[in-house]
Amino acid sequence: MSRAESAHALLRVRLTPRAAREQVILQDDGTLAVRVSAPPVDGRANAALERAVAGALGVAPSRVSLVRGARGRDKTLRVEGLDDGAVRRLLAAG
Repeated sequence: MSRAESAHALLRVRLTPRAAREQVILQDDGTLAVRVSAPPVDGRANAALERAVAGALGVAPSRVSLVRGARGRDKTLRVEGLDDGAVRRLLAAG
């Protein structure tokens, strides 16, 4: 396994479902504020969260997974193939 394959980042996220528009914002404290239009029903907001973060980072949605917080607004996501520094650079650039 190469270093890139074993790299991963854990992201703290504050999710706002049922938003008027989708947004991914890197806060000063390193937390992501993510707004999705999907409702928090049957996991739809969590799936939309994973897709939104993957899109913001330019990675496949399958590389972003929910680790903690499936039922709450505060969540932890795991991004495979990128380290914390790469994630922060990509989000700051976008």
